[in-house]
Amino acid sequence: MKTPAIQFPNTSQQEFVLELRKRIFDYFEENNISKYGNSTMFLKTAFMFSLYLAPYFLMIFSVVTNPLILFFLWVTMGFGMAGIGLSVMHDANHNSYSKNQTVNKVLSYSLNLLGGFSSTWKYQHNTLHHHYTNIEGHDEDIDAGKALRLSPNKPRYKFHRFQHFYAWFLYSLMTLMWTTSKDFKQLYRYSKEGVLLGRKSTYGKLLMELIVSKVFYYSYILLIPILVLPVAWWMVLLFYLSMHLICGFILTVIFQTAHVMPGAQYPVPDESGTVENNWAIHQLLTTTDYAPGNSLFSWFVGGLNFQVEHHLFPAICHVHYQKIASLVKQTARKYNLPYRVESSFFQAIGSHFKMLRMLGR
Repeated sequence: MKTPAIQFPNTSQQEFVLELRKRIFDYFEENNISKYGNSTMFLKTAFMFSLYLAPYFLMIFSVVTNPLILFFLWVTMGFGMAGIGLSVMHDANHNSYSKNQTVNKVLSYSLNLLGGFSSTWKYQHNTLHHHYTNIEGHDEDIDAGKALRLSPNKPRYKFHRFQHFYAWFLYSLMTLMWTTSKDFKQLYRYSKEGVLLGRKSTYGKLLMELIVSKVFYYSYILLIPILVLPVAWWMVLLFYLSMHLICGFILTVIFQTAHVMPGAQYPVPDESGTVENNWAIHQLLTTTDYAPGNSLFSWFVGGLNFQVEHHLFPAICHVHYQKIASLVKQTARKYNLPYRVESSFFQAIGSHFKMLRMLGR
């Protein structure tokens, strides 16, 4: 059975939505700017891929052989892996990287290069998370099984009292789960639910694509390094795990500090599946920005510190979020709607820590 659809009352509070859309669209038209990526986006793409691939080739071609330096190269790959995910793959899977949809499709497969699977990720993120943000049973980003309680609408167990301490380690395991079991479990579950992941793809084709993708990934990221690097196989495995722990931690913290925060709402649909507010206001109620003045941080995390803007306009490339943030904030304040923002990333981390503790107790 498919995930039950949630209904948003589109006939209510439309003045805010209409004015906000007009102001954003006017901004691009008046400044003669495309909503897609620009030259800075292309330079960033080259940088992030270099950050990931350059260390790999330095190792594979024996330019570097010292074990300690090899470790730091794998650490660098972890940052590069996160950079590709945040700044390239994410926009490509939202079709906002380029006006050319072929470019978006090709770059969306950068997730497969990193060990994930674009087809299932796109449904989990674009459909479930973006449409049903913070709605228990629909938004899989707040579903960590029994290990973590990321929603007040989930059952609470005694061990959740300590989740504000152990959650950070579990966050670091996210991409390792991608590369092992999660993609297979999601594909199987979506198949049983009858979810359509592609107009021309059957689940048999998707499963074969997933298997081939994993074989390719493990061949280049583990098998070749084990065969050619001048260190023991278990050291390569430790280096590999270190890369994933760094990347998983960065990715998860960036996203969780945007939604699992004090003041964020977790709407509960009524019996008909209808929530109280329209979709745009729902995004304001469930999402938080942070570090809006830190341009370097925003550059690395793909503008995802502007999660409010991203959730309201996912079809706009992230390079524009900092510019349109003031328009979103002004319009929200005009209609007495919340616009939540933390002044720094560390403040957002602290608030997320408090929210984990509150949910655990």
